[in-house]
Amino acid sequence: MKFSKKTYTVEEAKRALENYCIYQDRCHKEVEEKLFKMGMIPQACEVIILHLLEHNFLNEERFAQSFARGKFRIKKYGKVRITQELKFRKISAYNIKTALKEIDEEEYLEVLEDLATQKWNNTKESNYYKKKKKVNDYLLRKGYESNLIYETLSSFSS
Repeated sequence: MKFSKKTYTVEEAKRALENYCIYQDRCHKEVEEKLFKMGMIPQACEVIILHLLEHNFLNEERFAQSFARGKFRIKKYGKVRITQELKFRKISAYNIKTALKEIDEEEYLEVLEDLATQKWNNTKESNYYKKKKKVNDYLLRKGYESNLIYETLSSFSS
């Protein structure tokens, strides 16, 4: 018994992608992947993406800004990690720069300090230098700049 894959007309696909974009801001890459999974031909994909852009369902700048705000506020990612994630999604350098402006510098440093303190207190390591390295590595994975991490960790005493 063979299962047939659902086929979509251009109009059905437009409506489906409109709902997909309304639910959450999407980037071009996500929309293209969704269209590919739907089995749409390249010409139809172009028409649908153009429609989404014209009707403001798809807006890369808005996506980048909400992505940066969300990843910083919810997952506590640093600017390096957010930049990498946006580059992976093929977001332009201009939009990445605009998105990073969404993060308040004072709040950014506070979050870094809080994460460092939390990790420092939860790390069960007696050797000061090993403990410092573990916390440093954690903050680097989170995407914070090494110079800021160094400044933050220098306040912790041995």
